[in-house]
Amino acid sequence: MLDSRQGWLAHPHSLPRSLRSWLSDHGSLTQRLKSRCASFRVAPLAVGMARAHADEYALLGMAPGSRAYVREVMLLCDGVPVVFAHSVLPPAGLRGGWSGITRLGSRSLGDALFSDHRIERQPLAYRRVRRDHPLYRATARQQTVSARSLWARRSVFCLNSHPLLVTEVFLPAIYAL
Repeated sequence: MLDSRQGWLAHPHSLPRSLRSWLSDHGSLTQRLKSRCASFRVAPLAVGMARAHADEYALLGMAPGSRAYVREVMLLCDGVPVVFAHSVLPPAGLRGGWSGITRLGSRSLGDALFSDHRIERQPLAYRRVRRDHPLYRATARQQTVSARSLWARRSVFCLNSHPLLVTEVFLPAIYAL
């Protein structure tokens, strides 16, 4: 269940009209981006065992401070970064069907998620991440960001009862697509 006390909302009232269709689309973001640009690319940024963000532990049934498999990538359309993606998998999931995630490299996680009928997606949640949020800071480490806040969405995908949290932060360049 998504925790509105952490700022994640199931039905935000203030989604910007220009981003509403991107944020609320329940299909594959990868496929939608590919349809909007001549050249789509996944640029891996950080991959491996790390601590999850504070607002991710309860959602994944993890003890605060514990480590998980974390994958961070930038999605680029025609060479322009448009989405920062942050995925978190509890260690048990590496043995529970998600082991392929460690071998993705520059391949899209979205292609895998939407091609396996065994994977169930939980509802999307949305929030505006401000400069003090770890997702904003992680995005800004990879891409110059002048906006005071960025919109993000997240969802849990389950395979064999093992959760994988996928969060996508939308960069201002997405408006041009």
